[in-house]
Amino acid sequence: MILFANFLSAFARIIHGALTIYMLIVFFRVILSWIRIPSLYQLAVIFYHLTEPVMKPIRRFVPPNKMGGIDISPIIVIFLIMFVDQFVTVTLADYAHQLREHALSSSPTFN
Repeated sequence: MILFANFLSAFARIIHGALTIYMLIVFFRVILSWIRIPSLYQLAVIFYHLTEPVMKPIRRFVPPNKMGGIDISPIIVIFLIMFVDQFVTVTLADYAHQLREHALSSSPTFN
């Protein structure tokens, strides 16, 4: 049971790291869309291809032309990432903690 608890804890950390990296990619995509630096064009294209599959469906619900030309889909994506990160990682970490406590409380003690 402790092994599974440690697996869940490690998995929660990996999910947290992946979501944090993706959130940073979204953030840097926004920054690179504001500043045109020719030497960073390839990086901007990579960030575009990594984030567009997530942002495109959101733009259907909140089109930029309805918001005065401002695309708020990156903000929505960042908030969704924060929500999923908090919900999933905290839930997994709490469950792992409960499994560890249960395993330690039910294990035999040696005197």
